[in-house]
Amino acid sequence: MKHTAVLFVCMGNICRSPLAEGILTNLAETEGVSRQLTVDSAGTGGWHTGTAPDRRSIAIARKHGIDISLQRARQVSQADFETFDLILAMDGGNLAKLLRKAPENRKHKIHLFLDYASGRHENVPDPYFGGDDGFLAVYNMLFAGCSSLLEKMALDHAS
Repeated sequence: MKHTAVLFVCMGNICRSPLAEGILTNLAETEGVSRQLTVDSAGTGGWHTGTAPDRRSIAIARKHGIDISLQRARQVSQADFETFDLILAMDGGNLAKLLRKAPENRKHKIHLFLDYASGRHENVPDPYFGGDDGFLAVYNMLFAGCSSLLEKMALDHAS
């Protein structure tokens, strides 16, 4: 597998995208391919910049053996469109914002996460205003999507 830089994007970079970053990083370490991946996350909005992920995201990740507590929220920058090979939005709203912000010659890097990873044209819902069950459901969606993404990247680079 050749080196790939992946950026996960949600709205505030405190719930979904930090979880996805933690999950993919953990899966890559487990599979022995972490040296071939750079994984990061960001938000389309900047109001949480510098803060840790939501405590519920930290808790659900920790429950699955993943520590995301040291991550800090940041907003997507213009440099990200150059730096990352794949920019994966959690939902259609954030996908649209990314496509509006990206230079024309970098839009091919931007995709809806579950659509790109597993062919499911589906949003990862924002669990922020819900309860713990919503965070567990999102974790499960992200884990399945990240597993599919890792397989897809291995297959794409093998051919």
